[in-house]
Amino acid sequence: MGKTVAIGVQDFSTLIERNYFYIDKTSFIKEWWDNGDTVTLITRPRRFGKTLTMSMVEQFFSMDYAKRGDLFQGLAIWEDEDYQKLQGTYPVISLSFANIKETNYANTRKKICQMIAKLYTKYTFLLKDDSMEKEDLDFFKRITVNMDDTDATMALHYLSNYLYRYYGRKVIILLDEYDTPMQEAYVNGYWQELAAFTKSMFNAAFKTNPWLERAIMTGITRVSKESIFSGLNNLKVVTTTSDSYATSFGFTEEEVFAALEENDMASEKEEVKRWYDGFIFGTHSDIYNPWSIVNFLDTGKYDTYWANTSSNSLVGKLLREGSRQIKGKFETLLQGGTIKTPIDEQVVYNQLDGEESAIWSLLLAGGYLKVLGYEHPERSEFDKKTMYELTLTNYEVLRMFNAMVQGWFNRADEDYNDFVEAMLLGDLNAMNVFMNDMAAELFSYFDSGKKPSRRTPERFYHGFVLGLLVDLRGRYIVTSNRESGFGRYDVMLEPRNKDEDDGLILEFKVCDKADEETLEDTVAAALRQIEEKKYALLADLSLLNNRLFVSVLRSFG
Repeated sequence: MGKTVAIGVQDFSTLIERNYFYIDKTSFIKEWWDNGDTVTLITRPRRFGKTLTMSMVEQFFSMDYAKRGDLFQGLAIWEDEDYQKLQGTYPVISLSFANIKETNYANTRKKICQMIAKLYTKYTFLLKDDSMEKEDLDFFKRITVNMDDTDATMALHYLSNYLYRYYGRKVIILLDEYDTPMQEAYVNGYWQELAAFTKSMFNAAFKTNPWLERAIMTGITRVSKESIFSGLNNLKVVTTTSDSYATSFGFTEEEVFAALEENDMASEKEEVKRWYDGFIFGTHSDIYNPWSIVNFLDTGKYDTYWANTSSNSLVGKLLREGSRQIKGKFETLLQGGTIKTPIDEQVVYNQLDGEESAIWSLLLAGGYLKVLGYEHPERSEFDKKTMYELTLTNYEVLRMFNAMVQGWFNRADEDYNDFVEAMLLGDLNAMNVFMNDMAAELFSYFDSGKKPSRRTPERFYHGFVLGLLVDLRGRYIVTSNRESGFGRYDVMLEPRNKDEDDGLILEFKVCDKADEETLEDTVAAALRQIEEKKYALLADLSLLNNRLFVSVLRSFG
């Protein structure tokens, strides 16, 4: 039997001292230190060992852990005698923004100030140091939860100076999950205020800090340089497409299979691979998310462990409020297909409302998508970008998105289910009633962005298609806005068993008084369009019983 699998332990010393299950990632320390970069920003999906790595780095370098080489004995880093001499020799400032998830700027700022004030409390012994002058002591005492912006944004800068004077060595700064409050700021509408605050703080701590030896920042996304890193020219950025530290976060297939064998689960290798493999960092494929693996080792049961670890509010917002094109591509992904799009690893939050490529870039950084390949433009094609082929990362992610789509319809679950049942039974009268009720309830939910449904009804019906896709996947192949016959249909349900079920075509129409006098005229126009465009040709629906071809309508009066 293998070692005890402890769930949720993110403190390095606890894992080592209690001999819990741990896969050795200490080689990261040597790789990072040898690279010599002053400030390193590493982006990885959530629950990929970022916090544990930061704990490991802190306990290796920090003077608070001097003479604690026993924590690293038997691990990769301890094989190098030069690195043994580095253990416990630097002052380390360590912070984490992981729990800063507030709905407004005031509370976010307050929480950051609380964190800094608590950090200063740890170093109150500096107040007795002879090198501290009156202005230093005054500044130190002003660092409270109610400090002003100037003191708050300069706090890490001056603390670095105080520690340098006390220990005679420059400091290492570790900032974990730096972008968590920024994602919340975007979702809740206070991005500009927070960006200005953090920009000043990061500039003082990481750019104009002569007492800084090295720094590491971790997060899920690479927030654009213009937003918060302007002028930070000593920043080394390592994203999921970089080869640096590729195997330092997440488990390799070799590590996973060895753990399965150690825990008498070797027979589960292929199923574990189907569920949890699929992450690609740089040119390294077959990376597994650690959170799901340790939970599977603990329980022996397959579940969406990683997908359920935190709110997916930003992902849901972007997909739910996305354009027809975004929902159409999301539909393709849910069907197991691929999409091609340019990506930009610098996330610009104020572009997420309109830039389709920014949304796919964010989903890639978050671990929901993976790159299968890419096509560079020809030398003569100066106006074109590299196109990346993306697909859902693995089966666990697919299950997460299915659950997310079903959740979108919870607000009108009864109407939605009644409509689907009426549609399959061919009850047109019931369909009209349910569709009107359901649309009235769900339109605002799918279109809470800047483009209301009265102007872009495609947003609603693509959301509706996603609901059908999830609920009817086993019985129908559900597609939308595809070429067929002499045009493009809105929604098609092609039965998987053509002997038992009929095919259905749904055409959405807005009743426009300039074109049709009555709703009946709109219905007739929709039916003519289905017949004249010969939409049924695509799936050879003429072979079916043809009991029902449907036009679903919504009048906007």
